[in-house]
Amino acid sequence: MTSTGVRKEAGDSGPSGYAAARLRLLGEGARSGPPRRTALAELTDDWLSGLFTAAVEGLKGVSLVAVGGYGRGELSPRSDLDLLLLHDGGDTKAVAALADRLWYPVWDLGLALDHSVRTPAEARKTAGEDLKVQLGLLDARHLAGDLGLTAGLRTAVLADWRNQAPKRLPELQELCAERAERQGELQYLLEPDLKEARGGLRDATALRAVAASWLADAPREGLADARRRLLDVRDALHLATGRATDRLALQEQDQVAAELGLLDADTLLRQVYEAARVISYASDVTWREVGRVLRSRAVRPRLRAMLGGGKPAPERSPLAEGVVQQDGEVVLARAARPERDPVLPLRAAAAAAQAGLPLSLHAVRRMAAHTRPLPTPWPAEAREQLVTLLDSGRPTVDVWEALEAEGLISRLLPDWERVRCRPQRNAVHIWTVDRHLIETAVRASELTRRVSRPDLLLVAALLHDIGKGWPGDHSVAGEIIAKDVAARIGFDRADVAVLSTLVRHHLLLVETATRRDLEDPATVHSVAEAVGTQSTLELLHALTEADALATGPAAWSSWRGSLVADLVKRVSAVIAGDAPDEPETAAPTAEQERLAIEALRTSGPVLALRAQTEPPAEESPAEDSPAEPEPLGVELLIAVPDQPGVLPAVAGVLAMHRLTVRTAELRALDLTESIEEGSVLLLNWRVAAEYGSLPQAARLRADLVRALDGSLDIASRLAERDAAYPRRRGRVAPPPRVTVAPAASHHATVIEVRAQDAPGLLFRIGRALEDAAVRVRSAHVSTLGSSAVDAFYVTGAGGTPLPGAEAATVARKLEETLRS
Repeated sequence: MTSTGVRKEAGDSGPSGYAAARLRLLGEGARSGPPRRTALAELTDDWLSGLFTAAVEGLKGVSLVAVGGYGRGELSPRSDLDLLLLHDGGDTKAVAALADRLWYPVWDLGLALDHSVRTPAEARKTAGEDLKVQLGLLDARHLAGDLGLTAGLRTAVLADWRNQAPKRLPELQELCAERAERQGELQYLLEPDLKEARGGLRDATALRAVAASWLADAPREGLADARRRLLDVRDALHLATGRATDRLALQEQDQVAAELGLLDADTLLRQVYEAARVISYASDVTWREVGRVLRSRAVRPRLRAMLGGGKPAPERSPLAEGVVQQDGEVVLARAARPERDPVLPLRAAAAAAQAGLPLSLHAVRRMAAHTRPLPTPWPAEAREQLVTLLDSGRPTVDVWEALEAEGLISRLLPDWERVRCRPQRNAVHIWTVDRHLIETAVRASELTRRVSRPDLLLVAALLHDIGKGWPGDHSVAGEIIAKDVAARIGFDRADVAVLSTLVRHHLLLVETATRRDLEDPATVHSVAEAVGTQSTLELLHALTEADALATGPAAWSSWRGSLVADLVKRVSAVIAGDAPDEPETAAPTAEQERLAIEALRTSGPVLALRAQTEPPAEESPAEDSPAEPEPLGVELLIAVPDQPGVLPAVAGVLAMHRLTVRTAELRALDLTESIEEGSVLLLNWRVAAEYGSLPQAARLRADLVRALDGSLDIASRLAERDAAYPRRRGRVAPPPRVTVAPAASHHATVIEVRAQDAPGLLFRIGRALEDAAVRVRSAHVSTLGSSAVDAFYVTGAGGTPLPGAEAATVARKLEETLRS
């Protein structure tokens, strides 16, 4: 029977005819989704209009209005009927009798009814007092009676909403936040409430209300489809259960999936999660826009009064090359060219996460539309920016989701698509696979001070469950994927081997510690054989803890932690052999020797700047011209006659010129057998400009001369610069950790520093070591993402290692300095 025929049958036959037509419509398997919801609403419209016409008996100044979901024309099989009987306040007894003649037939059919009887003034007053009532009236739709009465109410309610938006929208945002706190996030729940959870149908309705205020609008791309998908699932849930429920319980998911023609319950949940993610992201963007507009409205009158009129330009402050902060968001600089800068998405994301700010929707969409793919392997900067993003703590989550919403993550890491929105049917896990991986990276960022390679820890955290998108043991599948991804990102063979080992054995420590006899030497030896080295063991220990903490509260405890720590201690003892001595240093190159001789001859510093590149990526068949070598940064060679204060002076001058130190080595070079005799400190560093171009070598040398002779107060200059820039909230990084490496060298005391990289960090370390009256024999500095991992080989005045107590004191005071 056609839709028109069903409606005619319902209208002609009264309640029983409506009930039969309704059952027939819901039983039509060929018609589902929006067409069925619309047909059900039209069928109900005709029936209620018929009831109204038969019951009104000449009464004037009254109308029947659908509100809420019914007002939007969206009726699920077991949806409530939200109705308002509107009247002009005339014959109230007749209106009450009319209401009875309307409501009782609805109740007699067993339909849920949410009803009210009000005048327009009463409706507006109630809406002003009750936000939920006002939201329902925004979707008011005329069914029968006095059309002018309904139209007048609609016009007045919309005008009230727009006039009161600066007050009501913050209330609506708070209501959404409270509901999310109670119901959780739809995109991660195993038994989600399709309506009330964050990212559900209530939030979609809230976005419609924001748009109706004309104050802000939600990003529309994909939003209607996400909302439709959730409504389709709710329809199937109502039909499968025969109840008016919005909770997708575990025992009903297979039946709902079958109703929708889906493969299984996991496919169903994944579609629900994807839809919820779209709505949640749209909500985040929209509420940020609302906040920005409201702040602008509050500030603008005062600014105009102060400035005598006009609109001040928004303040923009640089964060990284091509990336600036503006009005509480991270946006692209005016000079940014995404089509020429494939690293820009990662650089912008890392800058946003480090600053604790959201990425602008416009910026993300522009990068998604115009940025060309990264070459394979990635350039070093791209790898460093990924590590920096992962090392940003909690802000990483929101920034990652912004990139994922526009498809940038799957473009950067194609293997991510298999784990995206993938449910985990395990009571211990509280996240989907992809969110668990990001949560593990967040947890790992808190443990970076415990390992010598924080970059490997963070990337292993991101990849450790990547094999869950494939059949079989996810650790075995993940090992293969991790090798491919790590090589594509640009890690060398040794690092690829470590990462694949970490992914393959990420469950080894906790499973062995809780299920095996640690007193059995064979148990400990088997773990030692699988792990291989001390550095891999410390990484695996940190990854184990981060993974468990990111799984859920039931996955980690002090008991489990103590068992794993005991196992690690035993395995470490097995692995331990003769301690390595100070790393061997290659003989000086001809250029280094030339600079050293020149430094002795002139009794001053000598500098050389040279661009570093790495081999070009494989050419694309579509490219006509050969690939350009990818820049790694600038190699800065400095030779200075041996004297106190060289390390802090050089580091301070570089910080003043906004140069970021990526790697650094310092060593003493004895030239007693050359033309010029004497000792020279040779510094070989790789640096990069924070943003903008590099300073000239002559200017660097002039400032270095002044720093060495004491005429340039570096500490004051750095303090002035820091004071000129507002503090960004950003992440709270783990505190610095300074340790003395036991038996690391026979010739010097090795002091290891692990800290958050920051402008002037190396200057502060060098000055603290100078204040401690120790001599830096050599230094090995590396910046891995946002973490600095530095080793300083120091001696006392006589050139011998420091006594144990003195070394511990130097380390303690250095750590106190860095924490202050």
